[in-house]
Amino acid sequence: MDGLLDMLGLASLGRREWTLLGTSTCVVLTVLLTLQLLAQHFRNWTNPKEQKAIVLIALMAPFYGIVSLVGLIEIRGSTAFFSFLEALKECYEALVIAKFLSLMYSFLNISMSKSIVPDGIKGRPIHISFPMTLFVPHTMHLNQHVLMLLKWWTWQFVIIRPLFSAILITMQVFEVYTGLPSTIVTVVLNVSVSLALYALVLFYHAFSKELAPHSPLAKFMCVKGIVFFSFWQGVVLEILVAVGFIKSHHIWLEVDQIEEAIQNLLICVEMVIFACAQQYAYSATPYSAKVKKVRKKED
Repeated sequence: MDGLLDMLGLASLGRREWTLLGTSTCVVLTVLLTLQLLAQHFRNWTNPKEQKAIVLIALMAPFYGIVSLVGLIEIRGSTAFFSFLEALKECYEALVIAKFLSLMYSFLNISMSKSIVPDGIKGRPIHISFPMTLFVPHTMHLNQHVLMLLKWWTWQFVIIRPLFSAILITMQVFEVYTGLPSTIVTVVLNVSVSLALYALVLFYHAFSKELAPHSPLAKFMCVKGIVFFSFWQGVVLEILVAVGFIKSHHIWLEVDQIEEAIQNLLICVEMVIFACAQQYAYSATPYSAKVKKVRKKED
């Protein structure tokens, strides 16, 4: 084994170099898997409206991976630098949530601007859980107003996420991101992302029967997994730092930089898993089937 490492020139690599090599390999795999999926869609480009949304959603995994790898390479970056990288991911999150909702509307053949509920499913009950029952009834019946409400519960995240990312970076540049302002930003972002994903869950349950042919659960879990899992993963790491579980044993590294490094490392690895999952969830097979049907009609 040592001889093989010498031949490959890897015997002299330290822990940091091995880490970067491993995460770089993960990012390359994520990119290759995503490119494979996109190539399948481009070869079967039969529904541009839906497939444009799928392309943007599928690119989320490599985008996250590449941005996280940059953060891992620049491990000694400033707080503003890491905030900028985080803001890039957050803005893309907002775009993906918007495109995912647009994709679901397209599957249902419902206009997003009008949100008119088909007569056949109008009045379908939607059960609301706590704490949202503090603001709306425990059971709502599907109609244009309710559908618009679900849309805006989702879209508030699309607006708030980039806005607060810009505010956060500005506050850190002027060194005022401490105490109460920090708490307010964290709480607002927590509530925003939770509300958006909860709205998507309600949307899925409301139209589960109509969306069933499109494997909506797999598609939803890919989006929710990347957005929700990475978000709460970061929260857990912050708690571990706060309680002293994660400490800095290096003079040249701050504990915040170690926290960011762990988060970026985990994301690089996790994006390979999500890229594999997207091969199934956002497969081009339904669109290739349409191509075959068109060819049969032409023949």
